Amino acid sequence: MSETVEILILDLLEWMGPSPRPYAEVLEAWRTSCPRLPVWEDANDRGFIARHRAPRRGGLVSLSPAGAEYLRKHRSQGAPTRLSRERQRRAAIGRAVKG
Repeated sequence: MSETVEILILDLLEWMGPSPRPYAEVLEAWRTSCPRLPVWEDANDRGFIARHRAPRRGGLVSLSPAGAEYLRKHRSQGAPTRLSRERQRRAAIGRAVKG
């Protein structure tokens, strides 16, 4: 897996945070049709995201225990800060779009 996708997965996990978010909100922000940036798909495939249903809130997603552990482990090992990851994310998206 590319370093760019790894950085973006960390960004996704950090963005999701400790509280469940609406499924539609997360997909709107993170799903991409670009095969070079399968961030949402890879995070799901690796078991980092848990899905829930809540009365009156519908579908929710949150970090799974594996996702929380992955984020904790990689953030503590000198992973880039959120701001630097955001810059890298924008650059990666720009490169993928250009193609």
